[in-house]
Amino acid sequence: MIRLENICWSAGAFRLDNVSFEIPAGKYAVLMGKTGCGKTSITEIICGLRELHAGRIWIGDDEITDEPPGKRGVGYVPQDGALFPTMTVREQIGFAPMLRKTASEQIKTIVDLLAEELGVTHLLNRLPADLSGGEKQRVALGRALAAHPKLLLLDEPLSALDEDTRDDMATLLKRIQTEHKITSLHITHSRQEAIQLADIVFYLHDGKAEEVNIDSLKSI
Repeated sequence: MIRLENICWSAGAFRLDNVSFEIPAGKYAVLMGKTGCGKTSITEIICGLRELHAGRIWIGDDEITDEPPGKRGVGYVPQDGALFPTMTVREQIGFAPMLRKTASEQIKTIVDLLAEELGVTHLLNRLPADLSGGEKQRVALGRALAAHPKLLLLDEPLSALDEDTRDDMATLLKRIQTEHKITSLHITHSRQEAIQLADIVFYLHDGKAEEVNIDSLKSI
């Protein structure tokens, strides 16, 4: 479960004003809204990359409002994947366990299992420059999952993919979320993605988030 309570943040003329919403544990939520409405700001606030002006954030029973990014229990997949250019796929997926000083054999097991699950075993020795867009997103997803997060945060993960790759990745995202039983928040402006993936949908506009009926998305 993740709960945002009366989140306030501003930059220049832009404001998020008392944004509140809750995602039940194990559900796949989609946050929609037009370009520039503040979706990415919300993701950065949840991750701890932007400091709140007011409000509180909870993941499960833990308030994480003032926690540093690495202690929030959030697995983050940025829009472009943001892979480390000099690391192999194996090193990318094993990055979080390595930071936690996990034993090398255990890291290998974690990486091998996730690579098989995500269909990237044959890519483990490649660098990001040798990957397609869809492959990069699979690796970024593996890197996020290797941290065993309580929340999976996906910032427009399908926006840069071609149609066929987008459909394959959407299917993978939903399968991973279901099998891992992980609470997920997917940021997008695409109605199609929301209809295809969401258990619950929020629409961000005028600095506020409103829950909307999935069946009504065509009218937004």
